Amino acid sequence: MIRLRGMTWNHDRGLAPMLATSAAFRERHPDVVIEWEARSLRDFGDAPTAKLAELYDMVVLDHPFMGDLASSRTFLAYDEFLSPEQRQAYAEDAVGLSWASYTFDGHHWALPNDAASQVMSYRADLLDREGVAVPSTWDDVMELAKVRRGFVSLALTPLDSLMSFFSLCANAGDPCFERDDQMVSRDTGEYALEMLRLLGDSAAPTARTENPIALYERMSSMDETAYCPLAFGYSNYSRPHYRSKLISYGLIPSAGHGPIGATLGGAGIAISASCPHRDLALEYATWASGRECQRTLYVESGGQPGSRAAWEDDTANALTNGYFHSTLPVLQGAWLRPRYRGFIGDCQNAAGQIIAGFMCGERTARETLDDFDSLLQRIARDR
Repeated sequence: MIRLRGMTWNHDRGLAPMLATSAAFRERHPDVVIEWEARSLRDFGDAPTAKLAELYDMVVLDHPFMGDLASSRTFLAYDEFLSPEQRQAYAEDAVGLSWASYTFDGHHWALPNDAASQVMSYRADLLDREGVAVPSTWDDVMELAKVRRGFVSLALTPLDSLMSFFSLCANAGDPCFERDDQMVSRDTGEYALEMLRLLGDSAAPTARTENPIALYERMSSMDETAYCPLAFGYSNYSRPHYRSKLISYGLIPSAGHGPIGATLGGAGIAISASCPHRDLALEYATWASGRECQRTLYVESGGQPGSRAAWEDDTANALTNGYFHSTLPVLQGAWLRPRYRGFIGDCQNAAGQIIAGFMCGERTARETLDDFDSLLQRIARDR
């Protein structure tokens, strides 16, 4: 019996489709067992990848780690195993930048089995009860927040506050990291921080401890929060009967440029360079992330596919109250974070703590932007 070990993240979106596809793969290969384990969403976002490559044959991970993978070569480069025709098919079927996000330093390090970005979410029944419409601009959002505290809320952990800051800047037409020694222009940075502060002041009391999963669990079980303008989307909560309350999803608000700039998320399957059965791992990974599996078994088992064919599929949208049709324009216009070696540990985690200080009132907007710029300058010196 051949056993392959995989690691994903601990949510139905992350684990359920891997279990389902592994069971189907075993029907074709009775002597192969793929065992999937799951880690927390926090570990998914910042755990070192080299150690995972030692422990597991396959790992579902986030694209900002690609610089680390390229540097360590602890995972296989798919371009060394896939034909040009296969790579072109994946690229043409990608949701937005999902395929491109796993390419770094001339190689492709993961297959996008999952696609996501920050999107907008709402409880249609609660908005109807108040007689209010879904906001289309940030001015509309701030007006909606006046209904009561917590009616509009975000996920405001340090990491999620930072992701929303990135999205607000890119949504305003001025993405971060486009200047050598400055996170973003002062005008845009102050605008985004002020918007975050106002949204934090009107958010639910639990918002600063909530990641998107915790936010959606609360929105789908309680009637406190009716609207969230920015959080990584989870199509599970738009599936009837998944939870007691149905969440709908759609376009993020516009700052005058349309629903652009939402921070890209998603996940890809990487294969450890030390995997002793790489041919089987490659067969499984290419099939599970291929368009036919993605638009059928993968989405039917609770997954959020990386294939655009699945996002455009009528059956997939019927399963999810139109989640994929409603949010696809946001994914297509999403913003890609840097992916250089050490970005997560050296920059993203540190920047999250800086913005957490701002959200707690310990830093002014000017001090926060100064700290961001100092961080980037220090990283540039050390690289």
